[in-house]
Amino acid sequence: MTIERVRTGSHWEETFGSVRAVAAGDRVLVAGTMPLADGVLQGEGDPYEQTRAAFGHALAALKPFGLDASAVLRTRMYLTHLRDVDAAGRAHKELFGAAPPATTVVVVSGFADSRVLVEVELEAFRQPSEPADRTLFREA
Repeated sequence: MTIERVRTGSHWEETFGSVRAVAAGDRVLVAGTMPLADGVLQGEGDPYEQTRAAFGHALAALKPFGLDASAVLRTRMYLTHLRDVDAAGRAHKELFGAAPPATTVVVVSGFADSRVLVEVELEAFRQPSEPADRTLFREA
């Protein structure tokens, strides 16, 4: 089975030895994604904007596989405050309303960057790749 990986070059990938996305067979998994771009927080203090930004980054990791939001089967939203559920849900519905995925929302005590209010993950479906005996690395 071919395993393909998408790297973004983020600090977290280097620190933890991880990648943004991994595809194997018909599944594409996108790691926990925060609303950070080049280390700059997007939507500081605004859970709606942070949700849109985080999912924007997560969805960008699907592009090297030729996928978009319509291929997403499952999302997870991790929030630091219960009060932010409606704002995050509104952003989620705007992004995925045409093809809604199964969704989980979890309230957590915090993230590595204390300004972050939301982190997201997603899983997508793609047509299986041809089998190969190598690992491909793709840069996002």
